[in-house]
Amino acid sequence: MFEPEHPRLSITRQCALVSLSHSSYYELVKGEPAENLELMRRIDAQFLETPWYGSRQMTRHLRRQGQEVNRRRGRRLMLRIGLQAVYQRPKTTVPHPEHKIWPYLLRDMVIDRPNQVWCADITYIPMRRGFLYLVAVMDWATRRVLAWRLSNTMDVEFCLEAVEEAMARHGRPEIFNTDQGSQFTSPRFTGLLTAAGIRVSMDGRGRWRDNVFIERLWRSLKYECVYLHAFEFGSEARAGIGQWIEYYNADRPHSPLGGRTPAEAHQGAPVGIRLAA
Repeated sequence: MFEPEHPRLSITRQCALVSLSHSSYYELVKGEPAENLELMRRIDAQFLETPWYGSRQMTRHLRRQGQEVNRRRGRRLMLRIGLQAVYQRPKTTVPHPEHKIWPYLLRDMVIDRPNQVWCADITYIPMRRGFLYLVAVMDWATRRVLAWRLSNTMDVEFCLEAVEEAMARHGRPEIFNTDQGSQFTSPRFTGLLTAAGIRVSMDGRGRWRDNVFIERLWRSLKYECVYLHAFEFGSEARAGIGQWIEYYNADRPHSPLGGRTPAEAHQGAPVGIRLAA
C-alpha cells in the first residue's frame, strides 16, 4: 500500500494522502501473511451473503472451499476484520463502565425527510497487500453518503473525522443511529453528537437489520468496486472508493426514491420510510 522508497513522497505524506496517522503506518506494515489476507477476503465476501455465519459455520465454509483452517484461526480472522454473526448472544461481556449503550429510537418511525436520521457503520476493505477499514455517514431517508474515511485501525478518530465533516457540509440530523461498536459507544463519539443537540440511537445487539440501508451500501460498494479492482495501494483505494461513492450519490437512481439519485433526493422532496418493530 505504501512505497517507502518513493522519490518525492515521504511516508508521512503518503499517510496523509490516505487519511492515516504516521504512527499507524508501522502497525500496518507488520500486517498479516498473504495466506491470511486471502482468507480474510473470502470471509468478508461470504459474510455479505450469510451474515448469520459465526466462526464455526465460517470455518466449515472455508474448509469446503479447500482451505486448511481451524475454528480458532477462523474466529481470530473474523475478529480482525470486525465481523460478528447477527444472532443474539448471551450477555456475558461486561460493558466498559464509561460506554453507555443508548436505546434504539427508530422503531415504527416514519423517516421522510433529509437530515431527520443519519447513520454510520464501519466495514473492512481488503487489499492486495493488506487491508483498511472504511467508515461512512449516511442520510437514512435519501441514502446519500455524507462523509467517509479510511483507516488501518478500528479506533474512534476516523469516525469522529467523518461525522465532523458531514456536519460541516450538511448540517445536523435530529437522530444519529449506529451499532454498539466500541467506536460508536465511546464517550468522545456520543459526546460529539449530544453536544450538537443530536439524539443518539443504537441498534439492538446482533440486529444488523436495524441499520439495513448502510449494510446494502457495503454490499454494492464491495461487489461493484472493491472486489473488482483489488487495490494495491492506499492511495488507489481512496481514489477508487471516492469515485464509486460520487457515482452512487450523483448518478445511481433508486427505486424507493422515485427514480431519483441520493443527491437529488437529499436536496428536496419527502421520501417516506417506515421502520418496522
